[in-house]
Amino acid sequence: MTDQALPDSADPDTRGGSRDPHEIGVGPWRGPWPEGDHYDPELLAEGDRRNVVDRYRYWRREAIVADLDTRRHPFHVAVENWEHDFNIGSVVRTANAFAAEAVHIVGRRRWNRRGAMVTERYQHVHHHADTSGLVAWARERGLPLVGVDNLPGAVPLETYPLPRACVLVFGQEGPGLSAEARAVCQAVLSIGQYGSTRSVNAGAAAAIAMHAWVRAHVFQQRP
Repeated sequence: MTDQALPDSADPDTRGGSRDPHEIGVGPWRGPWPEGDHYDPELLAEGDRRNVVDRYRYWRREAIVADLDTRRHPFHVAVENWEHDFNIGSVVRTANAFAAEAVHIVGRRRWNRRGAMVTERYQHVHHHADTSGLVAWARERGLPLVGVDNLPGAVPLETYPLPRACVLVFGQEGPGLSAEARAVCQAVLSIGQYGSTRSVNAGAAAAIAMHAWVRAHVFQQRP
């Protein structure tokens, strides 16, 4: 995938120097600096090597978050964190990529950020001490909980009409969705698999489910 073009005259090849194909981002801004409070003087002076699309090159972090807030999608992602699951970082990164409204960590407050690749700086992340906390939060907002796990009796994700506004709930690697989580979900969905493995990891499952939401509600491709 290629980055989006920089806005206006912010061409990385003319403003930030030519790109090394093995180097992320752009160098210092060349010529008169652009106007706008969303630009970060330090990044303009030193270059922007962050893992962001070109649209946000040289922007302040707060400006990026504010712009994303104007176009986030109305689905949330919740992931259980009872044993410090290393997949959570990957889930957060994918939620950022698909512009989820927020990610909810259920259980332990601390989570492994390595797989997030710093995307948690741009993604709203909330914490709930237990499943009941998540349920209360979702109920106040009228958001149904939809679990994703390959369990007996689960409904195929490929045929289920995902609600536009909802919370997609994922369990941990290994044990999957807890009994408490399964009990409060309006449905538990399975992902079709055709090889020998019993399951895909939580990070992959979350990516598949989020993309299914995008297909249904951005591209209007219904099951």
